[in-house]
Amino acid sequence: MSYAKRRKILGIIETDNTFERADHRGREAWLGKCLHCNAHLWVGLDGEPISRATIEHILPKTAGGTEALTNLGLACARCNQGKGSRHDARYHRDARARELVERLLARRLARWRKRETDEEP
Repeated sequence: MSYAKRRKILGIIETDNTFERADHRGREAWLGKCLHCNAHLWVGLDGEPISRATIEHILPKTAGGTEALTNLGLACARCNQGKGSRHDARYHRDARARELVERLLARRLARWRKRETDEEP
């Protein structure tokens, strides 16, 4: 995994209050929750996923979503792949897809942990 992707994951972790440092098989790592299903996600302190954690673009890039931390979350691979195949391509014409995005954006903001350098999201 590229350095840039690991930095992005660490930025998401830094702003997601479900993530805390924990012991994972004798080494320290980040433990948090999937944005969709709340399954446990393990990520190394270097940003390398230990479990199948993936970067979730809440508002799909195909629908104008950005790389802003407020539009990114971590999701288990199963949830992220399922959302993409079911909803991302149909976002503009599917009311359920838009509702899902609104719900995930609200969940992301509710889980927001303000960094010292941040203004409100």
